[in-house]
Parts: sequence; structure tokens; C-alpha cells
Amino acid sequence: MKIHHIGYLVKKIVKAIQTFTELGYEAEGEVVYDAHRKVDICFMQKEGYRIELVAPAGPDSVVAGLVKRFKNSPYHICYESENFDEDMEKLCANGYVCMEEACEAPAIENRRVVFLMNPVIGIIEIVEFMPVR
Repeated sequence: MKIHHIGYLVKKIVKAIQTFTELGYEAEGEVVYDAHRKVDICFMQKEGYRIELVAPAGPDSVVAGLVKRFKNSPYHICYESENFDEDMEKLCANGYVCMEEACEAPAIENRRVVFLMNPVIGIIEIVEFMPVR
């Protein structure tokens, strides 16, 4: 698995995009609403590094509690997997706990993603590899 992005919690996505732009990041696309997680997402890149800005779209968002607790901050590393199901099984066998079932993510071309928790390092995400078309 290789690193795909660093997930970054933000309270206000438009202001965060403007601030990261001032630091030299470029948006990879528009803000995407993920109805399943109730979040707004925007991917940004600088010098080969990709961050995913994630903002709660309401009080019942999956990240609403995290934003209250941690404010604006990085909160997960996402790994791209060419063997999604196999890698997920291996991680679970090694003490990672799935936070939800794998499902499609509209901000990443509807590829399957899953979030896992590890008691030592916290949250990671796995995204299914998609060959370049």
C-alpha cells in the first residue's frame, strides 16, 4: 500500500481552501459533498503531497465530534491498496478495527474506502486502487 493522502479536519472548508492556496497548494477539483458521511471534501496538492480537507456538513456528520475535540488538524493517513479486501482482512487480523463497512466515496471517483482504528496510531483509511484510464 502506498500513501494516497493525509486527511485534514477543517471547520470551514472555503476558508481552509483559501489558506492552503496561499501556502502554494492547488485544488484538484471542486468541493464534493459525501451524503453518507455528511461531509464536504476537497483534495489539494502541493509538490506531490495530497491533503484531503474534510469539513462537517452538519451536526450529525461523522466528523462533527472530531472537529469539536481536535479543531482544525490532520486526523488520518489514507493508503491506496491494489488488494483492498485482502489488505483490510490483514489489518483487522493485526488489531485494527473497522469503524464502518467499506463503501463508495464520491470524492474519490466512487472507489471503495474503509476507515480503521488502531489503538496505537489512531485512524487510517484504505482506498481501493483504480488504474489510470
